[in-house]
Amino acid sequence: VQLQASGGGLVQPGGSLRLSCAASGSIFSIHDMGWYRQAPEKQRELVASITSGGVTNYADSVKGRFTISRDNAKYTVYLQMNSLEPEDTAVYYCKAEVEVIQHSVYVTRNYWGKGTLVTVSS
Repeated sequence: VQLQASGGGLVQPGGSLRLSCAASGSIFSIHDMGWYRQAPEKQRELVASITSGGVTNYADSVKGRFTISRDNAKYTVYLQMNSLEPEDTAVYYCKAEVEVIQHSVYVTRNYWGKGTLVTVSS
């Protein structure tokens, strides 16, 4: 299973970006999906998550500005980021809780994408 994230880049304060993360491989199903970020010299933190049923959860710092969504048929999760601030500058990682079949056994594991850099600067 691989997760491929895209959509990062340089944007001015107040601008918008949309991140995408697509999972591929021998996937039986995907449960929770989420976005995390890690700024320089800081720990990785949860930005937003979404269940397979569409229930969402956001960090307080991004509520009202970011929107997470997913396309279950495409195994893809999105993060729409509006009103970006310099404090949002970080490497953004996607994570998926993926159920696979191994030797006739259902196994659930967390998989991470490689990260995409978001820089908010004038």
